[in-house]
Amino acid sequence: MTGRMSERGPGVVRIASYNTRDFLDDTGAAARVVRAIDPDVLCLQEVPRRLLSVTRVAVFAQRCGMYWTAGLRGSGGTTVLTSLRVQVHGVRHVRLPVPVPQRRRGYAVAVVAAPGSAALTVASVHLSLDAQERVRHTRAILQTLGDGPLVVAGDLNEREDGAARALLESRMRVISPDGPTYPAARPRHRLDLVLASQHVQVVTAAGVELDPDDLTAASDHRPVWVDVVVDPASDARSQ
Repeated sequence: MTGRMSERGPGVVRIASYNTRDFLDDTGAAARVVRAIDPDVLCLQEVPRRLLSVTRVAVFAQRCGMYWTAGLRGSGGTTVLTSLRVQVHGVRHVRLPVPVPQRRRGYAVAVVAAPGSAALTVASVHLSLDAQERVRHTRAILQTLGDGPLVVAGDLNEREDGAARALLESRMRVISPDGPTYPAARPRHRLDLVLASQHVQVVTAAGVELDPDDLTAASDHRPVWVDVVVDPASDARSQ
């Protein structure tokens, strides 16, 4: 992945994605991982959805030094946290259809902007374990997200040759670094990705040091992250 070197300059937005396994592991370690990455937008998957879920997610956001627009209804365990370095223009959680009694699925969408930059739509997704359902849900997600600057980040539950990933890549490109993300202790599979539309440019970022013990204690997935800027010409193209 190539691009301009970033020191989190004007217009740069750091987007991260993290599957936190329903907070069944060490949430303190997970928060330390997030604070080390220091994202502007954090796409989460597998956050608690039931008993005391709103309080637990809010506390986790606080421990990460980030902010959360409360509400998980329809999210399927996905949500988005943000930093004060971006303006948040809207957040929504959308339910996806699944047969009973399968795990509920959904996705979270945040529209954000760095000061002085065009708005960027960021979606946090956690696709199904079923290949056909992954395709159906991916098609439904893409149909709702519009044609402007767009990032989709999350746990695709799919390898490089999967049909849902091919559908995503027909409209977007993978921008997160190469390398496996699952399982956290000895990663072998690249399930977690960040993808972006043509309006989003990658900016080469300085390295981030993560504690290997925290990575294995925090979740069964490893996080991914990338720095981006929105193409200034996208404002004109979207009008």
